[in-house]
Amino acid sequence: MSSSVSREPAAARRRRRLASLLLDDHRYVLLGTAVVAFCGMLLSSSPRPAMSFLAHAFAVEVILYYLLVAWLVISAVALVNKAVRWKDYATTSPFVRSAVRRALRIGSYVIWGIVLVLVVDRVVMGVASAWAVATTASTRPEKSLESILYLLWQGRQTFVTGAVTTVEIAVFGTVIAFFLALLLVFCRIQVPDRSDNDLVRFLKVTGLDFAKVYSTVVRGTPMMVQAGIIFYGIFGLMRLTTLSVTEINALWSPFLAGLVVVSLNSTAYMMEVLRGGIESVDTGQMEAARSLGLSQWQAMARVVFPQGIKYAIPGLSNELVINIKDSSVLSVIGTFDLMFASRTVAGIYYQNFQANLIAAVVYLVLTMVASALLSRFAQHFNVKSVPVMGTAGHTIKATVEE
Repeated sequence: MSSSVSREPAAARRRRRLASLLLDDHRYVLLGTAVVAFCGMLLSSSPRPAMSFLAHAFAVEVILYYLLVAWLVISAVALVNKAVRWKDYATTSPFVRSAVRRALRIGSYVIWGIVLVLVVDRVVMGVASAWAVATTASTRPEKSLESILYLLWQGRQTFVTGAVTTVEIAVFGTVIAFFLALLLVFCRIQVPDRSDNDLVRFLKVTGLDFAKVYSTVVRGTPMMVQAGIIFYGIFGLMRLTTLSVTEINALWSPFLAGLVVVSLNSTAYMMEVLRGGIESVDTGQMEAARSLGLSQWQAMARVVFPQGIKYAIPGLSNELVINIKDSSVLSVIGTFDLMFASRTVAGIYYQNFQANLIAAVVYLVLTMVASALLSRFAQHFNVKSVPVMGTAGHTIKATVEE
């Protein structure tokens, strides 16, 4: 059975559980809604924003507040009732009667609606009010939310440029690293064969040793250190030529250096991910392919690698998310990424905490979007194995796209 078919019952079960939580009469109606009601009381007690639509309906908000209080009282009575009658609660308590449970469930919908209204009035309209102040203020406001939105509005072009640079470096660096990792992983998994001549054996051993050393060095040193070595090292080498500093800066920009650093760093990690995926394929696959007359290279390219790449897709996809976050260290060499942008805005307004808070939210949004897209990508390219022939008790599998 394919994985897409096996996912359907699980999705259906999740939908049934959600529907049961919302529609059925269960034991968590009072407790869960009591927590929601308490949060609503806190919202109602908070100051009203300038755009509050409940500001002119004080009596209505008082009624809503005391409805929340009433629900907490009912929940407390039910808790005390259960504590007192815990032995025969299921048979004697009025809260277990079907009519009462149905009324409590309907009441929970009312409480959720009240809290939703308060969330819109206090949170949504509060943010809207702060945004209106931030976008029209001539100087930075004192209130924290208004100040953060003011920094975001005034430095919007800086943040957009930094975010675009971060995405470009992460995406292109990951793609370049993938193809470099393909080359290195073939060197990493090669073993001398009986039919190889001396030159081929030498190349295989040399490639294997190079891949091992490369992986050890790159994964054993921080990316920030690698960025400094690569950027300033190549800059120093170019200074030995007849090029001026201006010409060198035009050729070897911080953006290009950052792209090279991310590509080379990700290559080592993606190589190990690919190697893990290939080695997770049953060894009988290679043995069966070789017994059918395929060379080591043909068996690897046609039989083992297509299956191994399926196991490596989650790890390869995760590398993009890692690169979005790890690219923040490139600001040490002057790459105008999101972290560099936040430091620039912080330097202008002397608000390091608020500028970094904005950067954190942008990074979170970027990683969440990347994770969602990569999850759909992995599902789209999901493969299943079907037998095509076998020998010596082993099955040779081919990959078929869903």
